[in-house]
Amino acid sequence: MNARNFFAELKRRNVYKVAIAYAIVAWLLLQAASILFPTFEAPPWTMKVFVAVIALGFPIALILAWAFELTPEGIKRTEDVDLSKSVRRKTGRKLDFFIIAVLLLVIAILVFQRLRPNVSPVVSSALEKSIAVLPFDNLSRDPDNAYFSDGIQDEILTKLAGIGDLKVISRKSTAKYKSTPEDLKTVARELGVATVLEGSVQRAGDKVRVNVQLLDAHADTHLWAKSYDRDLKDVFAVESEVAQEIADTLRAKLSPSQSDALATAPTRDTEAYDLFLKGEYQEHQAESATNGELFDRAATFYRQALARDPNFALAYARLAYSELQRHWFITNLTSAELAEVKSNIDRALTIAPALPGAHLALAVFYYWGYRNYDAGLKELDRVIELQPSSSDSWSFRASIHRRRGEWQRALTEFDRAAELDPRDSGTPAEIGITYAALRRWSDAERELTHALALDPHNALATRFLARTYINSTGDIQRARRAFEGVPAESKLNLPNEWGTIAVMVDERVYLDVFEKHFADALKAWDTPPTNTPEARLRQLEARVGIQVLAGQGAAAKLECEQTRALLEARLAERPGDRIFMTALAWAYVCLGRNADAVRVARQAADLLPIEKDAIVGRILLAGLAEIEARTGHAEEAVKILRQLITAPAGGVVSIVRLRIDPVWDPIRNDPDFQKLISEPEPATIYK
Repeated sequence: MNARNFFAELKRRNVYKVAIAYAIVAWLLLQAASILFPTFEAPPWTMKVFVAVIALGFPIALILAWAFELTPEGIKRTEDVDLSKSVRRKTGRKLDFFIIAVLLLVIAILVFQRLRPNVSPVVSSALEKSIAVLPFDNLSRDPDNAYFSDGIQDEILTKLAGIGDLKVISRKSTAKYKSTPEDLKTVARELGVATVLEGSVQRAGDKVRVNVQLLDAHADTHLWAKSYDRDLKDVFAVESEVAQEIADTLRAKLSPSQSDALATAPTRDTEAYDLFLKGEYQEHQAESATNGELFDRAATFYRQALARDPNFALAYARLAYSELQRHWFITNLTSAELAEVKSNIDRALTIAPALPGAHLALAVFYYWGYRNYDAGLKELDRVIELQPSSSDSWSFRASIHRRRGEWQRALTEFDRAAELDPRDSGTPAEIGITYAALRRWSDAERELTHALALDPHNALATRFLARTYINSTGDIQRARRAFEGVPAESKLNLPNEWGTIAVMVDERVYLDVFEKHFADALKAWDTPPTNTPEARLRQLEARVGIQVLAGQGAAAKLECEQTRALLEARLAERPGDRIFMTALAWAYVCLGRNADAVRVARQAADLLPIEKDAIVGRILLAGLAEIEARTGHAEEAVKILRQLITAPAGGVVSIVRLRIDPVWDPIRNDPDFQKLISEPEPATIYK
């Protein structure tokens, strides 16, 4: 058979028309599958198999079209068919009508898709099953009821965060926005979500009205809206119903335990719940401002709530968490005080064993209380199991890995926290701090600058950005400009960061020390920050450090002696307090008690070695090196510095900083020190 006869035979046997018809039907089937498979939540591989089957069927259809023909009597083998021209025309017309019908169906589908209302389809992909709960408007006549609307929003968000099939953005990120933003698409893009919940709360006596609406942020259309008018005692049911409606609308799968968690009320006592929400409001403000008085107010409200309902597990958990925050950021708790915190966590877990907040508090207790990292990570795993969208859990995990010296894993888990908390400045600040420790200066500057773009008053990011400028290039003026955005009263240093002279003096003031403007540095400490014994001691510590660096120790003997007596008394009350030990070592240097100074500094370093804490351990070693240098032990000081300069300690020690910091002046002409600072900074070793 020649080529012309072959193609004529293809035409006679309607192979062309079968091919066209098959292609059109296959396209229709693929379109239908792309809609139906996600609707019924078919696994991703089913679509791949479906496409493969259709593709395989095409050559089979062509082979069958060649081997068999359609006749008025039915389908017959080709060799059995002897068609006249009229019969072939009839058969061809049937296929033509079939193809035309299919084409009309295709056109109808396309027109329907084009003209149908602009409503959001059932949410199916992982990205679309994402939500941000924006702050709820307080429509009550009393503006002091803001705590109540905040609490309703927070509880709904917390319930949603427990649904494993949803990505839920942290409250700290959503708090940056208005209740009803003008540009919803921009908000959704910044938060990385497809849906947004807006709401308002109006409270009048024992009546509450809650209005909520779920929006498709991409199309800027409503998915669902509802208004609830209830008695105050039924507000728990409202929170559960809203969370359940959202889960249903977004087709989020819930395990039986997650369904139970949605329906569970934290307490049945409305007065206890009201006091609890007041405590939450103060706690959030305390965390933002790092303010001890606000932490104390929060604790008072939590305790009042527990007095009303001794079985209020969440109040026990949040009280413990608040006290641990105060312990880490304000003043370290004693062993007895930590034991009381643990007892509150135990009560919470006895009442509600699956309460995420209680497991989070227990994780933080192990981590911040005793640096028991394995136990802390185990509890954080449990929190993530119970509340998959807990950004705090990922952030704590990252911090623990960093203190264990697992730097790369820390960065990975900070990134996971940032996905769930994209507009909070805390996570990029922590990432920047990690890069600074690794001496990845440009990466550190990028992340810390990003943190300050999110919150210009972030003292943590400011402090480490200034350190990055100093430790990488020695640019004091640029460091000064970094501090300009932070209010003077902002608390810059945490109790657990003490160990070096710069922190004891205050890093803003230490900029004057770098330039040897000692009179200006002392002037900054002419008066204590507040009129309390703690503030007065803080003033004395800083002044002692400045005067020793200025070579004015002899003139400052009276202040040094006074400081020594106060610090020794405090240490008798709180043995092992590293803040007091650091300051006492410098008071001993001022008094010429060099052996005592080295002894105390070494005790502090031995209390928390690098193996126990890769961050603070190196800070305390740097502090010991400073004391060794100031007491004439150049060899010991340089030995420690050589150890630190190749380790992830860039936030404390760098070659550039060693060259300009007056704390090293007593050993500046030592040959080994000179050799150290003349060498290029070696690569930091980390994993």
